[in-house]
Amino acid sequence: MSYDTDIFVAGAGPVGLTIAMDLSWHGVRVTLAEPRHFAEPPNVKCNHVSARSMETFRRLGIAQALRDAGLPADYPNDVAFRTSVTGTELARIPIPCRRDRYDDTSGPDGWWPTPEPPHRINQTYLEPILLRHAATLPGVTLHNRTQLTGFVQDADGVTVETLDLDSGNTRHVRARYLVGCDGGSSTVRKQIGSKFEGTAVIQRVQSTYIRAPGLAALVRTPHAWCSYSVNPRRCGTVFAIDGRETWLVHNHLNPDEPEFDSVDRDWSIRQILGVGADFEYEILTKEDWVGRRLVADRFRNGRVFISGDASHLWVPYAGYGMNAGIADATHLSWLLAACVQGWADERILDAYEAERQPITQQVSQFAMDHAAKMIRARSAVPPNIEADDESGAAQRARVGAEAYELNVQQYCCAGLNFGYFYSDSTLIVADEEAPPNYTMGSFTPSTVPGCRMPHFWLTDGRSVFDALGPGYTLLRRDTGVDVGALLRAAELHRMPLQLLDAEPRDGWPQPYQHALVLVRNDTHVVWRGNALPTRCDDLVQRLRGVPVAGER
Repeated sequence: MSYDTDIFVAGAGPVGLTIAMDLSWHGVRVTLAEPRHFAEPPNVKCNHVSARSMETFRRLGIAQALRDAGLPADYPNDVAFRTSVTGTELARIPIPCRRDRYDDTSGPDGWWPTPEPPHRINQTYLEPILLRHAATLPGVTLHNRTQLTGFVQDADGVTVETLDLDSGNTRHVRARYLVGCDGGSSTVRKQIGSKFEGTAVIQRVQSTYIRAPGLAALVRTPHAWCSYSVNPRRCGTVFAIDGRETWLVHNHLNPDEPEFDSVDRDWSIRQILGVGADFEYEILTKEDWVGRRLVADRFRNGRVFISGDASHLWVPYAGYGMNAGIADATHLSWLLAACVQGWADERILDAYEAERQPITQQVSQFAMDHAAKMIRARSAVPPNIEADDESGAAQRARVGAEAYELNVQQYCCAGLNFGYFYSDSTLIVADEEAPPNYTMGSFTPSTVPGCRMPHFWLTDGRSVFDALGPGYTLLRRDTGVDVGALLRAAELHRMPLQLLDAEPRDGWPQPYQHALVLVRNDTHVVWRGNALPTRCDDLVQRLRGVPVAGER
């Protein structure tokens, strides 16, 4: 069978580009179709790259390039709660600037067990770095000004029809698989008959990207990456984009403001910033959007898959809109690579929907619950919070404490980064211990199958994640345990399995109580034990996606 490409990806935003980079890392050919011009600036949307996403970008070799971009190196990444951007500060969540991000272990996310802490960077800086890197990779073909218009799949592949938006010409591309990363109005999702389910409207937001060179000088407290304004007139969130003169202002409409044009944009911006009518600013772009909680009822139809906003939309609390899409991308890409490389059965692809859809539901519920709490908090701002008296000071202290407690879990969301686990999957061999529960802000490190393997540093200075293989890796804590039978079974079936006799720099972390822990490329544990299973071939077959007799 002849193919023009192995994987066709519709959409070259952060999710599509991550899939492309990861597939290239696995040696798989990928073609992307993107309606925008090459290097056309993206929307000013996402402002945060999670630790889990940064771990992926570390493996793909671009973490440092991302660290070097965005806000000035010494610009505080803090989250400040104020009566307005230029008003009185109520509370502050300390987050190190990017210069100190690897070394500063103080603060509510400084302790995180990861080689790559989060990075505060707007999509306007992030996406061009991903694009430039992807465009140089072997096996990656990018077609800009190209729109997917339809596709037909059969038992052997997918024939994709594309439209050249400049010439009007159509083209057909033959691929093994198709992935739709084409956003919330996804053509791919609609054509596979997948439907969004959930809550259509949670809140409405006026977003305005502004240039205001004079704003920074008016801020009376140390600068912050994110400033949340709390006053009786208007509540909103302001993100520093370049750390000098550009800002993104989110004006959160109240429940009794159902229409965007019912709220004066200019007046709202001035109330959020805390400036008068004589303050000058320039609107660069603006967008009105609706926060939702929508999850597709299916993530796949045969050889066609959807990822990112094409498969889920929710209020972007904790930054887990784009980052959830990046997690989709890395999950799906290694499964597709396993099939293209020929060592896995195509039934391994069932794991994508079986594992990612339940996590998507969990994360979206966390986000919706937090949105509801934020809406209640905005409707209960004390009328005298700005008063220059003892009563006003007391209200500011109370609101500040409550704002910190509520929001530290979303801006320092350890649970969403490290706590989620996969279950009910044929690729996970469960044992007698259940995965520990997690919240948005907290988690318990665990080697229970389905959980993310706990991180540690090796004696040679590398992260253990740096030592993982492209398929599966067997961590052996006790070198006296004979693992030859499993290695031979993997070799027999051409399943990539790397043995790692790890030497932790600071000793084995407490969760590693078993002699053997088997993990896959996306750092999730699939099996553990103190000795090999009796039938190693059955374990290998299962990890290749082949059902084992007596199991579903």
